Amino acid sequence: MEYYINKEVNLNFEDAESKIREELLKVGFGVLTEIDVKATLKSKINVDFRNYKILGACNPKFAYEALLEEDKLGVLLPCSIIVQEHFNGKVEVSIMNPSPLIKQLNNEKLNNASIQIEKLLNQALDNC
Repeated sequence: MEYYINKEVNLNFEDAESKIREELLKVGFGVLTEIDVKATLKSKINVDFRNYKILGACNPKFAYEALLEEDKLGVLLPCSIIVQEHFNGKVEVSIMNPSPLIKQLNNEKLNNASIQIEKLLNQALDNC
């Protein structure tokens, strides 16, 4: 099982970012963090890089329940979403697949939640 799910979208970079944010909201996820990799690499090491953003998304209900079950689970939160523009101009959205990581915890309650989260994230990605 892959650690991510992804899709090439027929949108420009900015529209793809807006669309995934919109679709995440529809399935109960908000974006808590944003890292503009292109801007960060330019300011920190003065290199040019393609458009690449990492969004940290969270569903508060699932996060709360998971943290009650496993207090160290915060190392996996929030769920990372990447919006990137490849050198050929194609734009791709990739989302962390929580299931492979959560399965390693051997906690049935969390396994069931990760399957639900995976379905919601897939739904958001499918609608991009």
